Amino acid sequence: MPAHYSLTETEEAVNRRLGPIPIEREALAAVSNLYRAASTVRQHLENSALRGADLTWSAFVVLWVVWIWEKIETRHVAAEAGISKGTLTGIIKTLESRGLALRSQHPDDGRLALLSLTPEGVALMERLFPAFNAEESFVVDMLTGEESLRLADTLRRIVTHLEEHGEDRREELRRQSPVPPRRGGRRRAG
Repeated sequence: MPAHYSLTETEEAVNRRLGPIPIEREALAAVSNLYRAASTVRQHLENSALRGADLTWSAFVVLWVVWIWEKIETRHVAAEAGISKGTLTGIIKTLESRGLALRSQHPDDGRLALLSLTPEGVALMERLFPAFNAEESFVVDMLTGEESLRLADTLRRIVTHLEEHGEDRREELRRQSPVPPRRGGRRRAG
């Protein structure tokens, strides 16, 4: 059995499995291809532009967020990077040990931490980002500039829709279908 299936093979297997099940196939195709594209792009960027800097995708995204915002609360870094606070803690420790990032206490609220890049971190991003962007260009090389902008706009609309309506939808689903009790009779805190 092959370790990796092509997009076409996967789509054929999905169609066989789902058969006559009544679903919105257009939504399935859009979201599954969005996920597969994101995973494939991430893997390509980690194995090309980020490899020389010995950075994972998540570490790069943390550096990117801090580079853009200059000094930002760690909780906001985690949210912007789409990672948990626990995952961020490990990434920060690695970046601090490499001399790329600096964690400091928030001046107005000692319970909060701020993250900023060191001069070495800024210099790394200034060197790394052009190579990263060259790989972004490679990823969309088969698209025209107009197609790239249309794709970006379409993805922006999806993100905006989820930012504006996703929490209400998730709350609605929680009310419709409460989480079943865990083993031992305890319910998950909501």
